[in-house]
Amino acid sequence: MNTYVILLRGINVGGKNKVPMAGLIKCLEELGFSHVSTYLASGNVILKSDKRLDEIKAQIEEALPKRFRLDNELIKVLVLTRPQLQAIIDNKPEDFGEQPEKYHSDAIFLIDIDAAQAMPVFDPREGVDQVWSGQGVVYSQRLSSQRTKSRLSKGLRSHQHLPHQDMIRIFD
Repeated sequence: MNTYVILLRGINVGGKNKVPMAGLIKCLEELGFSHVSTYLASGNVILKSDKRLDEIKAQIEEALPKRFRLDNELIKVLVLTRPQLQAIIDNKPEDFGEQPEKYHSDAIFLIDIDAAQAMPVFDPREGVDQVWSGQGVVYSQRLSSQRTKSRLSKGLRSHQHLPHQDMIRIFD
């Protein structure tokens, strides 16, 4: 049995698509997954399964709109193996996330797109923001003291060419 990290995009955001974690756990267990646990109300899940990544993704994306009353049925699922998640951590830029008192650092996980497609969305402000591409992820960092001057969040919200539903933002 393999351990997977499941990142759900589009649930419990701004009071929309409310999915209680106890209900999510029960739903996933009924789909045949085991050792299901969640983190806060974030839509981050760890579970065990013998199924392939694409099967897990399709099964969860199909089940959630059927199981829960959602405001918007556009739910995206990213399934990562433990080695894939570890590679994202191991390949982060030098010093990324290691000065939380100075920088706000985000890992933005990509769904069905690669970093080269995603990078044009970002418009870092010199001296405030930094952005790096990785395998299946974009790392972004902004000076905490200047975060109101950052353009990173604005770019993610307003970019028309690349829908933000193809990204999951994990905050520091």
